Amino acid sequence: MDDDRVWAFEDSLWRADPAHYREAIDPDVRMALPQPPFVFAGEAAVAAVAASPRWTDVRFDDRTIARPQHGLIVVAYTVHARRGTDEAYVAHCTSTYRLTDDHQWQVVQHQQTPELAAPAPATAQA
Repeated sequence: MDDDRVWAFEDSLWRADPAHYREAIDPDVRMALPQPPFVFAGEAAVAAVAASPRWTDVRFDDRTIARPQHGLIVVAYTVHARRGTDEAYVAHCTSTYRLTDDHQWQVVQHQQTPELAAPAPATAQA
């Protein structure tokens, strides 16, 4: 899968409907998500992501792709996502895809670390 297709695939995972997740996510997937119980496996991971409302705007920064061996792709990036004008989300993410025996790419790992709000600057006391 070339780089443009990799990023289009990752973008689709942020915007797609639950049917897409069932096709794109490996049944034995592992995910670390910013909601309890935080670590998900298999169907529970698919259900957690599928139940989330879709993002309307998605942008990736700090994008990197590694191909450590044939049939394996690892991506890392910072996502800036929005739902309408009210909800914004920034997280640092990784995803790992594997090429299946029928030549389809599926997610086997995904992790999101939400960006913490910067602390307010300290004020000098007189």
